[in-house]
Amino acid sequence: MWRSLPYLGRMALHHHSDRPWRVRVDDEEGTPCGAGVLLDDRHVLTCAHVIRYAGAAPGGTTSRVRISSVACRPEWTRTARVAPGTWVHDHGTQRGDVALLELDEPAGCGTRTTLWKAPISGGTVQVYGFPDHTPFGMGTDARLAGSGHRQGEWGLLNRVRRGDPWIEPGYSGAGAMAVGGEFDGRVIGIVVADYVHGDEKAAWMLPTETILRYLPGIKEFTGGEGSDELGPSRGELPGDMLGDPLRLALTRELTRLLDSGWSGTAVVGTGGTNAVGDSWLVRLVRTSGPAARAGVTDAELTGAPGGTVLGLGTIDAAYDARGKSVGDLSGYLTGRFGLDGGNTHEVRRQLLRRRPPACLVVGGVDRAQDPEDLVRELLGQLAARARSRGVRLVLGFEGMPPAGLAYDVSLDPEPLRGDAARGVSAAEVQTAVGQLAAQEDAASALHQEWGVRFFAAPRPPPLTAPRLRVRLAVARATEPNPELTAILGQADDARAALTEFEHDLSRLITAHEDLTTSLELHRVRAARHFGDEDPRLADRHAPAARALGTEPIDLRAARELVRRYIDEVNRRFDER
Repeated sequence: MWRSLPYLGRMALHHHSDRPWRVRVDDEEGTPCGAGVLLDDRHVLTCAHVIRYAGAAPGGTTSRVRISSVACRPEWTRTARVAPGTWVHDHGTQRGDVALLELDEPAGCGTRTTLWKAPISGGTVQVYGFPDHTPFGMGTDARLAGSGHRQGEWGLLNRVRRGDPWIEPGYSGAGAMAVGGEFDGRVIGIVVADYVHGDEKAAWMLPTETILRYLPGIKEFTGGEGSDELGPSRGELPGDMLGDPLRLALTRELTRLLDSGWSGTAVVGTGGTNAVGDSWLVRLVRTSGPAARAGVTDAELTGAPGGTVLGLGTIDAAYDARGKSVGDLSGYLTGRFGLDGGNTHEVRRQLLRRRPPACLVVGGVDRAQDPEDLVRELLGQLAARARSRGVRLVLGFEGMPPAGLAYDVSLDPEPLRGDAARGVSAAEVQTAVGQLAAQEDAASALHQEWGVRFFAAPRPPPLTAPRLRVRLAVARATEPNPELTAILGQADDARAALTEFEHDLSRLITAHEDLTTSLELHRVRAARHFGDEDPRLADRHAPAARALGTEPIDLRAARELVRRYIDEVNRRFDER
């Protein structure tokens, strides 16, 4: 018993501060070169270019670097080497740049860090690096911004506030720790580069999924679900997808939606393929996936037809529902988005409240273990509320979607039946579809500004222009084509439905404006004669004003409250 006391005393001296995984990477002489993430007592993750800067890259002037703690007391320093086969760097590109170091002696911290596979389309991270003249390090916040590039595999980081410290040399290799949201306090990648050009400042990170693709040996240090669980294979783009006019058009339309500010539910077909794993939808998802990007060359991405490549991280999660239950999908969503779990109702509730809103693709919905159960318990209710919550939900079907499923746009690939007796030109149809698209944009903007403010407001009809553009792209290839007539007819019908929606919503807007004006006119009239502080009038005015200003606005209830106030004002004048 007495012999163990000195050992216990030594253990008690070692103290972890917050985030004990933070370490500094120095060259052999002790000059700071960058940062790293301590995975356990023997391994550190960092950038390959940090090791090159320290002279310890394969073939360099030395084989060792020094790792120094900044979050432990007492501080410790160990020498380390690059683990065989883990130095990955393609200089001059936005690819790779990662290395795994093995410490020559254990750190003795007993810490173990999990790298989480998390969406990178939005949110905030904190990074802790070692710029010049700050050997103890400095932290700063950055905002995840996905990436708008058609190539590369680095996630973009933007600064949160002007004037704050920013990422610069010395931050490379630093863990990107999520701040707020479901992944709060978890490391989701490492910083790989900075960008400063005058007042323009940005940086890039390598997401966990991409790191794992390069370093499969660190799988034991990772957690969460991947972004792409759509097809049976991983990492490559399905071939022979875009040579077909229909699949090319479908791909471009869905890319157009997901690259815009659109939110809502899109139902799509696989374009005649028998398996979602071989479809154009899988190919499009993989242009966005952090793991898949590591298996696709820049030439493949930049050489793809325009409008067929998504920005990195655009799609937060993609899942193949074929043969799966509602519990399987709920479990995947729980792991992918870091939810608290629970039953399907709880998963749905958390997903609808998530910030930033999710972008989710589910393929093979009608080939699930129980499609009706999947739609009733989870996907149907997500679809109905997606637009109002800012969610982007894409549901893939190999057949027809179920009746009653709410959606905002359909990319049904089936041809439209036209009247062969009436001939129209592709140019005429293209003009009509363009006019429809402009009217749909205007209606969406009107609904976004006003429709969400009213109780029981009319819902805009589903977008029709995307599907008509798809069919037009196919039909014009074989002009004259009777389908052109059908496209023109549907464009005219859709415009008529939009006009009716605009009229119905405008009536609500006008009624609200009239009630607001009437309430204010009578308030001014009453105040002139009875004073602003008249208690009886104030008791009638306050609820009427609240009813007109509290969303969602119930115009029927507001109209009654305004009428009561006006009646009281008129009664008081009659008394005089």
